[in-house]
Amino acid sequence: MTWAGAALAGELSAEQQARLLAAYPDALQSIEDGVLVWRDGTRMPLDDGKGEKPIQNWLDDPDIEDMLAVAYPVDDLTSPPAKDTDPGRARNAAFFDKVYGDCRKGEVAKDLTTIIWLPKKSGQRLRITSRNGVAEALQAVSRELDALPGRFDAYLIPSAGTYNCRTIAGTERVSAHGYGIAIDIAAKQSDYWRWSRPGSDGPYAYKNKIPMEIVRIFERHGFIWGGKWHHYDTMHFEYRPELLGGRG
Repeated sequence: MTWAGAALAGELSAEQQARLLAAYPDALQSIEDGVLVWRDGTRMPLDDGKGEKPIQNWLDDPDIEDMLAVAYPVDDLTSPPAKDTDPGRARNAAFFDKVYGDCRKGEVAKDLTTIIWLPKKSGQRLRITSRNGVAEALQAVSRELDALPGRFDAYLIPSAGTYNCRTIAGTERVSAHGYGIAIDIAAKQSDYWRWSRPGSDGPYAYKNKIPMEIVRIFERHGFIWGGKWHHYDTMHFEYRPELLGGRG
């Protein structure tokens, strides 16, 4: 593997293991000799034995260790992410299907609940999963964002959507929206790498208009931001507490 996250791949540290268990306390019991033990007795190996992976394989077929291989930066973004550095884009399908269900089998829809997005300023109704504290976390985000000055409203109203059982554009992988754990904010104020043309040297030029005040609030409640990806998606936030220190 030659991409930017290669040096971080490998066995999970004790801290990473603790964060993973803390992020999914209702589902996970322990980690024993490289095996993730679920509370229902299911056992999943952390490592699939396939060794280091090119970034496309890391995205298409990640094991559980791969999901945590690239550290998510918790500080404010002051420069574009390094090439191919996409913390959180790798999702092990078996893991997420077990936590939230497979939307293609109707397993996610039955646990969706409705929250009111920015109740003072918007009142938009959004569907989000009730599993693993996601709905409570997003409602807490909404309350804090609702208290921001009016200059931030254009970045928040309306939300561009939450639950949607679909694949990620250009792939066969289920989107985080299909698990009911993601929200897109105002699309007109956002940037997405697929909307950009690569420069003469190959890379896409990084673009972002989302204020860090908004990002900090989401991160405080367990949501990572797609603006911290080299393959940026600045409207996108998803609940990934294992990358931010566990559930609050």
